Amino acid sequence: MRGRLWRRSNPALDPDVRQRLVDELMQARRAVHAALKTDDAAGLRRARDGVNAAKTALGERGPVWWTDGAPDLNRHMARNTDYADWYVHQEDRP
Repeated sequence: MRGRLWRRSNPALDPDVRQRLVDELMQARRAVHAALKTDDAAGLRRARDGVNAAKTALGERGPVWWTDGAPDLNRHMARNTDYADWYVHQEDRP
């Protein structure tokens, strides 16, 4: 997204567990939206904590879930990584 690399969720998660966590993530994101709309600072903090907890449980944040020793390039600009050539070719896609 916008030239950044984002860590995917752990593919080893049980599908039912993954779906439950995605549901929790979506609920937390809706709570962020609602808190922003009503200017609820405490609710916003709780909602953002919920987003972080769900993303961490999914493996998108926190300790890496892979074991091959590859670096965690989450949120790095693709052009500044070993994926730079790959990224240039992605821009050619519609």
